[in-house]
Amino acid sequence: MSEWLKAYRENHADFDQPSAIDALPADPFAAFSLWFDAAVNAQEQEANACVLSTTNAELQTSSRVLYLKELVEQQFVFYTNYSSHKGQELLLNPKASLLFFWPQLMRQVRIEGRVQQIDAAISDAYFASRPRESQLGAWASHQSSELASRAELIARFEAYDTQFPEVVPRPPHWGGFALAPSYLEFWQGQPSRLHERRAYELSQNEWKSKLLNP
Repeated sequence: MSEWLKAYRENHADFDQPSAIDALPADPFAAFSLWFDAAVNAQEQEANACVLSTTNAELQTSSRVLYLKELVEQQFVFYTNYSSHKGQELLLNPKASLLFFWPQLMRQVRIEGRVQQIDAAISDAYFASRPRESQLGAWASHQSSELASRAELIARFEAYDTQFPEVVPRPPHWGGFALAPSYLEFWQGQPSRLHERRAYELSQNEWKSKLLNP
């Protein structure tokens, strides 16, 4: 036995015991909720922040950080400008991925699947709950298009503030996407790169899980 492994075993009494990965439920959505709640309780900064990756017609992948807003009926819901860079890519190619990373817990979750626009009434309800400044910003920002100057953006913001003195309606180009996953992978960091991974795959409407090498 190597000196490193001997020392590792001596300092880790639970070396061969069931781990957090082993304890995950058979239902991947219950598993995600369990880890998400743990991240919130551990006061991970922006626990609902995740990386969304999309692909354009030339198969160029792009990524950005956004916020998960809901997990509804086994779908991960987020909101954006449909005319934005990511919005247009999702409308062109609905295959996408989400990545959550919680460094304090040494955990990450990868999610792959297909997105679709959510019902307009749901987008309306969420938009109505946003702060007025965020609502006006959704109108003022021609997201991802070229901007001549910040003054131009502020002028549009002020114009919409005048146009909508009370209720700000949801812009037709702004709303939610729901990602329905076909694959979820849970990663638990461990010392010396002996990390743990469990993957859940949807096959014929049934979720199956397996362990993966680190």
